[in-house]
Amino acid sequence: MGNVVDELIERVYQYALDSRDGEVAGYIPELAAVPPDSFGICIATVDGHVYERGDTRTPLTIQSISKPFTYALALADRGRAAVADKIDVEPSGEPFNEISLDPTTEHPRNPMINAGAITSASLVAGADPAERFERIRAAYSAYAGRELTLNEDVYQSEARTGHRNRAIGYMLRSFDIITDDVDDVLDLYFRQCSIDVTCRDLSLMAATLANNGTNPRTGVEAAEPALVEHVLSVMATCGMYDEAGAWLTEVGMPAKSGVGGGIIAVLPGQVGIAVYSPRLDEHGNSVRGVHSCYELSRNLELHFLHVTRASRSSIRAKYALAESQSRMWRSDEERALLQDVGTRAIVYELHGDLLFAGAEIAVREMANDARGDTSNDENADSGNPDSANPDLGSTDKRPAVEVMIIDVRRVDDMSSVASKMLAAERAHLLSRGVSVALVDPEGILSPALSDTDDTTGTDKTSNDVERGDVQTFADLDTALQWGEDALISRHGDTSRPHDIELNDHPLIAKLSDDQREALTSALEIVQFPNGDAISVSGSKSAGLHLVLSGRVASTLTDNRGVEHNIITLTAGSTFGELPLLLDVPWVNDFHAHTDVTAAVLTPDAFSEIRRSHPEVEMALLRNLAARTHAQLTQAVQAAKHAGAGPLRT
Repeated sequence: MGNVVDELIERVYQYALDSRDGEVAGYIPELAAVPPDSFGICIATVDGHVYERGDTRTPLTIQSISKPFTYALALADRGRAAVADKIDVEPSGEPFNEISLDPTTEHPRNPMINAGAITSASLVAGADPAERFERIRAAYSAYAGRELTLNEDVYQSEARTGHRNRAIGYMLRSFDIITDDVDDVLDLYFRQCSIDVTCRDLSLMAATLANNGTNPRTGVEAAEPALVEHVLSVMATCGMYDEAGAWLTEVGMPAKSGVGGGIIAVLPGQVGIAVYSPRLDEHGNSVRGVHSCYELSRNLELHFLHVTRASRSSIRAKYALAESQSRMWRSDEERALLQDVGTRAIVYELHGDLLFAGAEIAVREMANDARGDTSNDENADSGNPDSANPDLGSTDKRPAVEVMIIDVRRVDDMSSVASKMLAAERAHLLSRGVSVALVDPEGILSPALSDTDDTTGTDKTSNDVERGDVQTFADLDTALQWGEDALISRHGDTSRPHDIELNDHPLIAKLSDDQREALTSALEIVQFPNGDAISVSGSKSAGLHLVLSGRVASTLTDNRGVEHNIITLTAGSTFGELPLLLDVPWVNDFHAHTDVTAAVLTPDAFSEIRRSHPEVEMALLRNLAARTHAQLTQAVQAAKHAGAGPLRT
């Protein structure tokens, strides 16, 4: 099963598939013989994941896509100043194979046209032509992450028919731009253009440029970051020849095309894109490739001027509920169950400015976690040390996640494509039976949810708002409670009652028969409807409350009017002891989170117990101290674990 990025790529693929415009590069006999309607799209991320559709493993020769990579090698070998003495960096406004130099500098106008590329090849260091070619081939292989080889048939075809390039070569020699043997330099250029790659290789080569020169799967540095910045700058203004201005305006990514039908595009820090389709337009660019890149840029908001502050990873933290308890009072049986199945519920804390690349990382992780078994995912071994979370077990085999909590409180800004991707992934998860909740007090995902659901509430001050099939919470603890409830509902014994009899309450069960009779006769059974205020901060003590059924929430309201949960109490817990014993006002609010039944020892009844049964008072105080300590210990442990998952940086 793919994720929402696969679906977006599929839509672009189908959009461009109908085009039959353009012709193959007939002036090179071997290229004229390729299947004209081959078509593949790949997107490689800077953490090494590759999305692909179509003919992405079909060999093609790299052709002019080789130019930026050889230029980078020449810069590394000779230095910027020496290369600048031979090659300018200005757009030419002319076809890629124009036989001309800049009239003022008498240099090739840039390294992306043939004149500049042939000059770049002449500047690669090596004792002889064979060594120079091997260094070029090895450099390309480092970018691709695998060993690339020469296509001998295409090389021979290019060498036989490359008369225009020979004219360019001899022109360069006449101006002393090339000082070596012209035929040797041209032979090297023909060979570099004839190296076999695939669309997948090209996407990883582009992703290596996007990743500051380091291959995201192998970790090998193919080029220094400063050189990559220089090369990408030239690609942005010159890579698409006399179509470069329209390309930069509409697509907004440094790019390079080749007459073999390939195009690469680079969004620094985020992705590398490659498209393969041999039919070319009048500029020598793949027709489907251009259409695809336009659509990918538009749909995924990839224009480089749209980029603000994207984080390397959008996932600040990711952890299982087994490692992060809520502050709800749970029975021993429930706590044991949650420890057993807690890895089936995951919290994702997202942060930063969420654009396409950040959202892609998030939805990919969610889709993988929902599958559980990723042993057949060839992208699983990405070479990225963060690709597996040891606290969640091996990525090769783990239980499928059943409950997901997406915390967007730390997201500063979210692009429309990112919100749509998260909304679409949430729909995928729900269709697989995964329960999903948001921690979203500011309603940052509300527009995307409104696009796909009939929303039933948007009140930002509500602690618990249901939007379609997704629960939305103002704070993480309430969401954790919801996640725990979901796991207990799925894996626990739902036939067991959740309420208790008065004599079974832990505060009373340990008393002697006489003590129990004296205390229970002083208690008043009270019903509190869901939402009822049981106590309000600043009010006088209403007595000691022993919860017999339902849930009681202790909350506070911040200065924005948003209600936050402090602790949730269930059957078997108590509250109100300190205001009763110390005769002080309540310091926080308690309200019924469901219909609640409680046994209440009022202040007057407690005074009577103290007067007439001092031994009951002492036993009660001992039991209260033990229960308060137990509740406090559980709350402290929950607070220590909450949000303490491993950081993803």
